[in-house]
Amino acid sequence: MKLKKLFAACCAGAVLAGALTGCGGPGTDFDGTNKSSGHSNTLKLYLPGEYISDSVISDFEDEYNCHVIVENFDSNEMMYTKVSSGDSYDVLIPSDYMIERLMKEKRLQKIDRSAITNFDQLDPACVGMDFDPNNDYSIPYFWGTVGLVYNKNNVSKQDLEKEGWNILLDQKYNNRIYIYDSERDSFMMAFKALGYSMNTNDEKEIDAAYKWLCKVNNTMRPVYVTDEIIDNMVNGVKDIGQVYSGDAAYILSENPDMGYYCPKQGTNIWSDAMVIPKNAANPELAHKFINYMISYDPAYTNAEEYGYTSPNLEVSRDLTAEGGLFCGNEAYTQRTGYDKDEIFHDNEFLRQRLSELWIKVKAGGDGS
Repeated sequence: MKLKKLFAACCAGAVLAGALTGCGGPGTDFDGTNKSSGHSNTLKLYLPGEYISDSVISDFEDEYNCHVIVENFDSNEMMYTKVSSGDSYDVLIPSDYMIERLMKEKRLQKIDRSAITNFDQLDPACVGMDFDPNNDYSIPYFWGTVGLVYNKNNVSKQDLEKEGWNILLDQKYNNRIYIYDSERDSFMMAFKALGYSMNTNDEKEIDAAYKWLCKVNNTMRPVYVTDEIIDNMVNGVKDIGQVYSGDAAYILSENPDMGYYCPKQGTNIWSDAMVIPKNAANPELAHKFINYMISYDPAYTNAEEYGYTSPNLEVSRDLTAEGGLFCGNEAYTQRTGYDKDEIFHDNEFLRQRLSELWIKVKAGGDGS
């Protein structure tokens, strides 16, 4: 989720420390001037940091003669704490599993689809996902995968295709790998390497995944990273890195020696989407914002700036067409229709269990 740079979002998703408000301090508008959040032409937006273009916000303000207050969160869990404590926003942009939780707890209002006139511009591959199959409560914002960025000069594509996630145990690449410091993303790799669902509740499967990660930790000397992986992979510091597809698209655009690979064992298909909380003060303007964000021009600007796959089908086609910014960029075009790929579901038991075990993995747990 953070562009998917929201690393804590799928646990996945750390972007900024603390809640920031646009370009100013708490309680300021996007342009830094103080305005009442209760005004009828004010939209309060809560989303991951570095996830929306400044120009998109200002254009929306101009078009609808309104003010937008932007606040950022550094994880879905931080967002949930504020929303569940009663803080009011008009639009949230969380990740799939957190949207599922908010739906279960009845903290969201249904989307008025008659107000989303641009819905037919969305890529069919990113609508109707498991967490909200009818898009009753959510409209896609960005979507993508988790895969491996690799140096094509030093890593064999044949090894990748043969070993998949298990390449992280191949001694040829000892001390040459990055892994996200995220229990969700790391355990996802382990579950998929072992042929399990990443949403499993089976203790034996969880234990097997823990042992797999301990083996990686204790035999491969991985470096656990967050945002720094982007520049480091651009500069070729390591040969293999676990990366969100949006970050991978940027890395590949900056360094032609890098490739992107999603293992055939399956991966996480993630989706960050726009939702309207039950206590939104301005749901009418919220619907206008959501409809605006999936229209061509804002969607194009956003995708071009952040590298994540746009839900607008025409935008994605144009960005990957000949002459487009992501033409030939294998990280930008998402894999679809693959039955081993999954989304994360809201699962409190698994979340707590993986959090406990991840601490042990990094501490050198023996995995025996």
